[in-house]
Amino acid sequence: MHVLHFPHNLFYRQHVGEINPGCDQTELAIGYLKDYSPEPDTTVKNLTFGRIMEKQPGFLMEKIVRAYYVLHREKFMKYFLSIGLGTFACLFSSTPVAADELTAYIGTYTQGDSKGIYHLHVKVDSNTLKSAKLELAAETTNPSFVALHPDGKHLYAVGEFGDFNGQKSGAASAFAIQEDGSLKQIRSQPSHGRGACHLVVDHSGKHVLVANYGGGNVASLPIRSDGSLGQATSVIQHDGSSINPRRQKGPHAHSINVDPTNKFAMAADLGIDKIMIYKFDAATGQLSPNDPAFVKVKPGSGPRHFAFHPNGKFAFVINELLLTVTAFDFDSSSGKLTPRQTISTLPKGEKKTGSTAEIQVHPNGKFVYGSNRGHDSIVVYIFDEATGQLKYVANEPIHGQTPRNFGIDPTGKYLLACGQKSGTITVFRIDQSTGRLQKIGEPIKAPTPVCVKFVP
Repeated sequence: MHVLHFPHNLFYRQHVGEINPGCDQTELAIGYLKDYSPEPDTTVKNLTFGRIMEKQPGFLMEKIVRAYYVLHREKFMKYFLSIGLGTFACLFSSTPVAADELTAYIGTYTQGDSKGIYHLHVKVDSNTLKSAKLELAAETTNPSFVALHPDGKHLYAVGEFGDFNGQKSGAASAFAIQEDGSLKQIRSQPSHGRGACHLVVDHSGKHVLVANYGGGNVASLPIRSDGSLGQATSVIQHDGSSINPRRQKGPHAHSINVDPTNKFAMAADLGIDKIMIYKFDAATGQLSPNDPAFVKVKPGSGPRHFAFHPNGKFAFVINELLLTVTAFDFDSSSGKLTPRQTISTLPKGEKKTGSTAEIQVHPNGKFVYGSNRGHDSIVVYIFDEATGQLKYVANEPIHGQTPRNFGIDPTGKYLLACGQKSGTITVFRIDQSTGRLQKIGEPIKAPTPVCVKFVP
């Protein structure tokens, strides 16, 4: 087989840019071979990823600017299809790849220009942000965190404030999702603590669990058949303090998450440096102390948000005050969390300033992401399931300010980062091999965005 060498600009213009403008360069592994020209007798089958990586172990597809256009493209396409690599057929096809469309709900703070919850629709074509449409979905006060019901027909939001109909409480509100993406509010209930800041729907879709930062407690509310919320069936108050005199004089429940088995709930409390562990009864919605009842993190850490690994054997918490992430082993039979590693969210040697906020695990389980406010970046880690260890990869600037929250779309291809102070949402493509983030287009303008929840 012979290989014809083209200058990069000619290759791109003639065989990607004009023939197939929608072709994803990051996936054209065979078409983009940096400084590699096989011998005349090399067969198509030998041009596998193993051979390429052996020759070029450090190459990154999205950064290669020189290329070879391989002759006998029909043979190549036939081989790619035969081994299930249909995505590479776009190199030889004249049919553009369809754009990816992302839909999400955006939670906000409403002290400024925001009026409530927004509906975002984004269209991404290759590495181009083709369009972004942001519309008000529902007017409501300080919906700083939202969650979708498994049925896809309802959305739940906190009301992060301290007075609900004369009670010293925040709120949890239910909304019905309309065909056009707008939201119709059904009913609100007190969250039984000031400053409701985080909530989830349990895996059965029968209960909403909410964390109250100001109240330092957690609660469970039943979901009725029409999607509305009933009065709380369980409320548990946290007690204690820790060493930071400004932020840890008392309990501050900052998040609550249900484990993959739906039998345990973990509440990260910034004020007492503990992740509280509760037994969760999905039939009744009752929360009760587990044995062990909690796991401690380093004093002064300020545990904030929490995430389970997809395999259910590991979990992670991001520590707001010390700018770290702690990885745990998780025993799904007992609910026990065992600390395994704590790692910085900043580059080595970087001075610790600001605070952290969100943590999420990629759907493939290979990558973990966390947000840094002040440093205004998303930290990227690779996670090794064999060792249970995180390895630092990079910090990617969000090109905005104060990333309180971000979201990874269900396919794992994209990450959207909210810039609370800058009023922006930045779209990133996720490299499926390294976990690194590549910014797509310019940040989208949005009023005080602080939460992203994708619509599957």
